[in-house]
Amino acid sequence: MLKRFLLIALAVAAGYGAAQFAARSGAPSWWPDRERDKNVKYFREVLQLVKENYVGDAPAGYDDLTRAALDGLVGQLDPHSQFLRAAEYRETEEEMSNAFGGVGIQVELRESHIVIITPITGTPAERAGLRRGDRLVKIDGKPIENPSIEKTVKLVRGEPDTLVTVTVFRPATKQTLDFPLKRARIRLESVRNATMRPGGLGYLQVTQFSERTGKEFRAALTGLEKQGMRGLIIDLRNNPGGLLDAAIDVCNEFFEDGELIVYTQGRTPESRENFNADNGHPRRTYPVAILVNGGTASAAEIVSGAMKDTKRAVIVGEKTFGKGSVQSIIELENGEGLRLTTARYYTPSGITIHEKGIQPQVELEISADDEGKLRLQQSRPDLTEPVEFNERFGFQRIEDLQLNAAEEVLQGVLAARAK
Repeated sequence: MLKRFLLIALAVAAGYGAAQFAARSGAPSWWPDRERDKNVKYFREVLQLVKENYVGDAPAGYDDLTRAALDGLVGQLDPHSQFLRAAEYRETEEEMSNAFGGVGIQVELRESHIVIITPITGTPAERAGLRRGDRLVKIDGKPIENPSIEKTVKLVRGEPDTLVTVTVFRPATKQTLDFPLKRARIRLESVRNATMRPGGLGYLQVTQFSERTGKEFRAALTGLEKQGMRGLIIDLRNNPGGLLDAAIDVCNEFFEDGELIVYTQGRTPESRENFNADNGHPRRTYPVAILVNGGTASAAEIVSGAMKDTKRAVIVGEKTFGKGSVQSIIELENGEGLRLTTARYYTPSGITIHEKGIQPQVELEISADDEGKLRLQQSRPDLTEPVEFNERFGFQRIEDLQLNAAEEVLQGVLAARAK
């Protein structure tokens, strides 16, 4: 009898100890999560009630209701997280490979409005004159109600050579404008306009960071160096970002082997991940200036922040967008997926980019009207005759004040080194 009593007491003590361990250090994977189970049960009850009693036009099958719930669940987290249905997941994969059918705009959900971050260089949207900051209000004459990025993208994208009319509200001028656009196969050339400017200064534009950016950047850089480049201007204005690996590839061209470029930090201290340089080229010592503006985001901010933080470049222009969060693409069943914010980016010295952006050392703002004109000039370098350009776009070519400022900075650095 005494032996049995001792066994019972030992079991009670062990159970209490395990409960205390779970409460203090986190339950093991096999331990019941009562809060989770309670809420899953509640969700199932509501799902069943809707399925059995709802009368209306909206689909109310289990599949439709579950996916609608997932849309809401993930979409409420932040503007960048998203549950991806099969078609959207395929489109996301196409976008990362730099090929999709559409008009060429990068959009963001801000204060319940679908806002254009930037029209992509060389696309129908840019050629038509859509601008950063324009709010999408209608697609093919139908108002955008309960706006979401996924629904808007689905409406705008389509087969090449089909027509779509995008209606935007332009806050800068208080105008509502219609833009009839012909969709195209958007095959993005991420590094453009690599040229030599007066005084031995090289210039190149990176339009976004994709799978090919590292290779294209290296080729453009090598070509400029062979022409005797003494200083470099990297134009990241209106670059909406893209792949982290591509940003690392660009920084690799300037960082020492093993040097920290950027790190990400998730929910826990052990989730920190460092991204270090891995290169095999001779050290580059010429001065670098980077052009940025409010449309410079994500991976473009990683490059700007890393180069500024380590004093490898002077940043010229306007404060960047401030998207410094990491979205992981997670494949689910049935060809679906999840875009989920899992970490934030930090510069080598520990400065967060998210919602703060990169502040230029040489701050110089230009008007939205001039910015639109400059983008058109960049997209049509073939129109060299002033009369021809004026006839095509209805305005004379204008000076790029930010580019001029970057040139002055680099010439000043070169002059100081020569003393």
